[in-house]
Order: sequence, then C-alpha cells, then structure tokens
Amino acid sequence: MKLKEGFLLREVAGQWVVVPLGERVVEFNGIMTLSESGALLWGKLKEGTTEEELLQVLMAEYSVDEDIAKKDIQEFIQSIKDKGLIEA
Repeated sequence: MKLKEGFLLREVAGQWVVVPLGERVVEFNGIMTLSESGALLWGKLKEGTTEEELLQVLMAEYSVDEDIAKKDIQEFIQSIKDKGLIEA
C-alpha cells in the first residue's frame, strides 16, 4: 500500500496538514488535517509500509491495545482511500 505522489505533509502551528502539490490540486481541493499518530502513519505509508508494519509502528510508538490500534489504522486507511490518496 502506498500513497499517491504529489502530496506534502507539513507541521503548521503545531498541527499536521497534508496539502496537494502541482497537478494534484485539481483532483484534491483543500487540505487534510492529521493527528500526530495520523502523521506517523502517513509517513510510513509514504514508504510503502504494509498494514502489519503500521500496526507494529503504532504499538511501538504509543501505549495502545492491539485491537484499538488495528481499528484506528483501518479507519485512517479508509479515510485516505475515500479521499483518493492511495495508489490503486
């Protein structure tokens, strides 16, 4: 699983935002705000990380139950899929 190219993750005034660049502005109008854990997952997805690897990263970074981490990852992935930000 990998994110589409042409999006930039930035921290602005303590908040993580994803903004489209270049031609991506046409297909994605606006910005997407992410939590700190969302920014962590975004960075790993940019590298082409699997869901299982995301789970390990999230559990290593935060003291979170495996079932809750899985649910959070699935919701995050669905959210960015709905916005068309994942490579087909």
